[in-house]
Amino acid sequence: MAAARDGNGIEIRLLAEGFGAEIHGVDLAAGLSDAAFAQVRKAFADYGVIFFRDQKLSPDQHLAFAERWGEINVNRFFRAVDGHPRIAEVCKEPDQRSNIGGAWHTDHSYDDAPAMGSILLAREVPDAGGDTLYANLALAYESLSDGLKQTLEGLEAVHSSRHVFGEASQTASEHSSTDLAGRIGNPNAATQDATHRVVIRHPETGRKILYVNPGFTVRFAGWSTAESKPLLRYLYEHATQPEHTLRFQWKAGSIAFWDNRSTWHYALNDYHGHRRLMHRITIEGVPLS
Repeated sequence: MAAARDGNGIEIRLLAEGFGAEIHGVDLAAGLSDAAFAQVRKAFADYGVIFFRDQKLSPDQHLAFAERWGEINVNRFFRAVDGHPRIAEVCKEPDQRSNIGGAWHTDHSYDDAPAMGSILLAREVPDAGGDTLYANLALAYESLSDGLKQTLEGLEAVHSSRHVFGEASQTASEHSSTDLAGRIGNPNAATQDATHRVVIRHPETGRKILYVNPGFTVRFAGWSTAESKPLLRYLYEHATQPEHTLRFQWKAGSIAFWDNRSTWHYALNDYHGHRRLMHRITIEGVPLS
């Protein structure tokens, strides 16, 4: 694991080649100087997901850190933390079987201006299990053949919230509807549909990124669902090859901040009988091109 320390005392430890970094030497509760914040912001753009350990943040301090990045997106579907409507609660109790985020996806791709990123803070985690997987969609794009890159450059894809958070998803099965009751709701608000280029450029780095995901991408624009399925399946399998992914093991006080434009994530559901409580703040983004 490569590491580099800068003049602000910040140490950046890479977790994989060009992807994912733990940032040490900062106390987010105390706030960051402008110079330190600039260093953290660069690491976020360069490495797709950044992690902090042993952070003791109150909800207000969590919000203060998030507000330095941009406007906060108030989640439509997740239960909010008591007294803090801008913080979403991501929780699984010992008697529950379904978790939230237990499949590959990127947040808010169904919005016309997808969220920039999400800041997830671990409040309570099991002794084992509950890790999160991340995939780098810039690396996934770069490792495609030149021929497939050329094909994808001319395509757009349709993304939707309806099949995940809408009425049909809430009643798809008795188990799903009862087990997630109280954690995910407001199905009437799941009316978002958006069309984005399949290959986008990162708004800050200009790097090309494969922008489809298994959670919310429905089909290619102008294609039927059946026609889209084989190519989308290939892209999903390609993106989740081990060399494009990393795995993060949570501890209480850990923070993950992922870039929704360039990564996917997958919350593993392997801790039945144990409680896992996370607080998530999502940052608004800009239209993609």
